[in-house]
Amino acid sequence: MSEVTHTLSHSLMITAFVFTMMMIVDYINVLSKGRMGSWVRGGPWRQYSIASFLGATPGCLGAFMNVSFYIRGLLSFGAIVGGMIATSGDEAFIMLALFPVKALSLFGLLFVLGIIIAWLTDKIAPLLKIRPCKTCQLGELHYNEEYQCFERPITKNFAKISFARFLLLALLITFIIFLSTGMIGPESWGWERITLIVLLSIATLIVTTVPDHYLEEHIWQHIGKRHIWRVFLWTFATLLIVNIGLKYWDLGSFAQTNMGWILLISGLVGLIPESGPHMVFVIMFSKGLVPFSVLLASSIVQDGHGILPLLSYTVKDSILIKIFKLFFGLVLGAILYSVGW
Repeated sequence: MSEVTHTLSHSLMITAFVFTMMMIVDYINVLSKGRMGSWVRGGPWRQYSIASFLGATPGCLGAFMNVSFYIRGLLSFGAIVGGMIATSGDEAFIMLALFPVKALSLFGLLFVLGIIIAWLTDKIAPLLKIRPCKTCQLGELHYNEEYQCFERPITKNFAKISFARFLLLALLITFIIFLSTGMIGPESWGWERITLIVLLSIATLIVTTVPDHYLEEHIWQHIGKRHIWRVFLWTFATLLIVNIGLKYWDLGSFAQTNMGWILLISGLVGLIPESGPHMVFVIMFSKGLVPFSVLLASSIVQDGHGILPLLSYTVKDSILIKIFKLFFGLVLGAILYSVGW
């Protein structure tokens, strides 16, 4: 039972971190995305750089924005491939929680690879007679003034407090108390505990100040109902399986003797357009069971559920993007593995 309790505590800490980061990233995204279109327009290298930068930002928002730009003809086929290569989906938040320094290094590498591979893809695509989707159109994005914080007295948010706001505030304050007392998270005070408490405090401020429309649509419906419970379940299940495998089965030796297959499997699993299944490779890397090459291959091929909006508009382009990502992911992963990475 102690193994389950420890795993549950660790999973709750990771989920709290993911939730706060997703909320903060979403809020910053909403405040700035009205100007995104003008940032993207320009030459191919600007497209490659911006698409890769958006992809490298944690979560699915950058990938969703790249899809929107691609369908509107603002990104080339190579740029959308590069952006998806730089995308790590919701697993990016998990990596930041488990190994922040290595995670930031990985994101930087994915950003650079995204730019380079975007250029290579645009050179290869015409030879394969690949043309970007021309017929798809997304609806217009709306930037509602209601999304701004501090536009009205905060007291109005509590005059008739909604269930979502009450529940979110209760959960955030509970997590702050649990972290402060060491019930979950780091056992002693340090930069990790302080960082988590600061992030939770920022999230609490956002929940306190945003209007009901933003709270319901962005935080409660999108992040709360669609993302967080999946993050928690996948994190808990993966941690528990890996921990039990380490305790009762020589998982480390199995991984070392079958690393070639694990590298291939990491790429194939990355084809799944969903956050969660890829988390097993993140957890295995954090425990030293697989090398960086496996994590890189998995990160290149997978994009969380960032490609799902594109699937609803063009299945062909989505499949082609995944094929390019699988090829580059396995090739680069194999090269790094062969040199001891």
